[in-house]
Amino acid sequence: MPSPSSITVVLGTGGTIAGTAAQATDGVGYRAAQIGVELLVAAVPALADVAIEVEQVSQVDSKNMSFAVWQTLARRIDSHLARAEVGGVVVTHGTDTLEETAYFLQRVLAPARPVVLTAAMRPATSLQADGPQNLLDAVLVAREPGAAGVCAVIGGDVFAAADLRKVHTYRLDAFSAGDAGLLGRIEEGRLRRFRAWPQGDALGLDRIDRAPAGWPRVEIVTNHAGADGRIVDALLAQGLDGLVLAGTGNGSVSDALSAAALRAQEAGVSVLRASRCAAGPVIGGDQSWLPGAGALSPAQARIELLLARLAAP
Repeated sequence: MPSPSSITVVLGTGGTIAGTAAQATDGVGYRAAQIGVELLVAAVPALADVAIEVEQVSQVDSKNMSFAVWQTLARRIDSHLARAEVGGVVVTHGTDTLEETAYFLQRVLAPARPVVLTAAMRPATSLQADGPQNLLDAVLVAREPGAAGVCAVIGGDVFAAADLRKVHTYRLDAFSAGDAGLLGRIEEGRLRRFRAWPQGDALGLDRIDRAPAGWPRVEIVTNHAGADGRIVDALLAQGLDGLVLAGTGNGSVSDALSAAALRAQEAGVSVLRASRCAAGPVIGGDQSWLPGAGALSPAQARIELLLARLAAP
């Protein structure tokens, strides 16, 4: 449990929260990952009296998030949480792949102390810059007594890693927790929590110890009108370890795509069938020969297959 004197470590990875634009009125024509995490923290006066350490883990636009950054980030988080004086870790990140990184970290680390990801929908130079408040809120959650697991804090909302979804391209309130609902909400500098902190069994850093260049290849293929499965056959010919089908509706895929996925499965490829819908799980259905991903999004299902294949000899 963090004490008032405990240290909060803030790890920077880049993203829009660290982005800059030539004009303060420009909310989309900016360059992400331009400002270092030390300056991001310094720009929030309310953090001046908080015991904070900063570290720049990477400086990338999160659309370019990589296995190498994930591996380094997980290792650095684990290293900091092993220190008794550290009460929690905050990670500044881009919004594009925020939900993927959050889910990955929860599955690998499932930390007993809080790891809080935060981001911004507007660059640091914007008149509507949301990064400073989001960073302040994230530090508050990371210092909350009893907090644990991986979560994300954006726009005053607190999301469990497993429930986080980006659902809008531009709005400041671009994220949703779907059917599960929010973990909590920040109101005037205080956390009002709605349900339990994320829990789970950590797969551990040994699972991701392999050099990133040798990580399994897992791809996502979407079902749509006219989906004929040829893309699956092409991927199989190139070398494929895992396949996620982003099905329509309740994870349904066309007969042709289903047949191609079965060919891949028979060739040793791990297959999961998710839904391209923004909310709702894959429930049963008449294509049970292709395993369903339950409530996992296609991106999360991909991480599940990736981590499962990493465990294979």
